[in-house]
Amino acid sequence: SRHQGGRPHPEHRAARVGMGKLKKTRKFAAVKRMLSPKDPRLKGSQQGKAPADSAAVGGSSGAAPPALVRNVPQVSSDMFFAHNAALGPPFHVLVDTNFINFSIRNKLDMHKAMMDCLCAKATVCITDAVMAELEKLGAKYRVALRIAKDPRFERLPAMRPGNTYADDDLVDRVTAHRCYIVATCDKDLKRRIRKIPGVPIMTIRSRKYEVERLPDSNSFL
Repeated sequence: SRHQGGRPHPEHRAARVGMGKLKKTRKFAAVKRMLSPKDPRLKGSQQGKAPADSAAVGGSSGAAPPALVRNVPQVSSDMFFAHNAALGPPFHVLVDTNFINFSIRNKLDMHKAMMDCLCAKATVCITDAVMAELEKLGAKYRVALRIAKDPRFERLPAMRPGNTYADDDLVDRVTAHRCYIVATCDKDLKRRIRKIPGVPIMTIRSRKYEVERLPDSNSFL
């Protein structure tokens, strides 16, 4: 610590103060340096820790985690891709509330117009949910309610007891039993039915009934 000749080093001499103690120089604006999250050194360390973490989750025995369970809906045995073999005369037609109203406006007899469209016998099916909707609509739709009570129409119970929303009831029924044609003029219900393969849709166009997605039909496909 001393130069030749017995003199102290100049740095030590400048830092030395009375009583033989060294005065430490304070550092200003000293900031700890931190690694960026995108630093490649961090990525390498995380990849090294990944196998250890997976082993810890699997347990001390080293067993693999259980596989995820997939819920796949069961496909109807009558379906051949998009072709539904369960459809055939006599056809069963599920009627929506607005379909009855538009049939009255266009002065169409439901039985005769359906036979002209399908070139076969058709059975009109009215669910309890559709009847409940017509009853709630009041006196304005009393003619539609009187037509819906026709004894030639087949009455079907609601899929869910107490359900008075016809759209959900019709979708649930054709999802469970794909042997029906859905007659509706509602755009939202049509969009929901089109997502179910093998279910044709009957609608009113140019004052007559037309059916979609029915093989060997005389209407548009």
